[in-house]
Amino acid sequence: MPYRRLPNTDQARVRALRTACEAAEKHSAGELLFSPKMAIDIKSFTPIFEQAVNQYNDSRRLQSDIGKTVGESAKNARMYLSHFIQVFNMCIMRGEIKKEAREQLGLAECGSALPDLTTDQQLLEWGEKIINGEEHRSGNRIYNPSIAVVKVKMSLFKENFNKHRDILQTIQKHHNKLNEIRQRADELILDLWNEIENAVAPIDTDEKRRKCIDYGVVYFFRPHEKQKEFLMGLR
Repeated sequence: MPYRRLPNTDQARVRALRTACEAAEKHSAGELLFSPKMAIDIKSFTPIFEQAVNQYNDSRRLQSDIGKTVGESAKNARMYLSHFIQVFNMCIMRGEIKKEAREQLGLAECGSALPDLTTDQQLLEWGEKIINGEEHRSGNRIYNPSIAVVKVKMSLFKENFNKHRDILQTIQKHHNKLNEIRQRADELILDLWNEIENAVAPIDTDEKRRKCIDYGVVYFFRPHEKQKEFLMGLR
């Protein structure tokens, strides 16, 4: 015998709620397989749940788009910053800039090696040190790349980084809200489907199951059951 399975995804929950709303619109109170109170609860709750799902999904899509932009701008900023530091160190090797200038840029401990720019946070921290140090440093300037160009690349990366951080916070907020409201959706659908099945109980024939399916109840067949024959009968 087919068994009932409650929705386990938000898409399936929305579909179950919408189907019940459509049934409530299509049938009179006397014909409806669930109570008028349930009809009111379903109609009022469905748009709230849909909005919560859409807000979460929209924020996830936005996060994906911004995430790609952050990756690209970080790669660009990291390249320009590392090139600037390399040129800076070569100028010291050629005697065009005094070795002591490394202290102004926070590079004294690194010597002629590049600092670790692996993470976005490290990139931000070193970008700020290098830009501030170079802008206040006296002596010969570096032009390929110039600190002005590095600053532009770092500013773009920082802007995208902050946008990404903000959207992650928004996603968490929508996620928490959806988790709370999802529990209510599961409780409501369980009560709804119980009312529907109780209205035609016992569920012992294909015809009764078809009535429940029309109201959004979902049944699954076990491997040994003749699902094909039953589905043919639904046509």
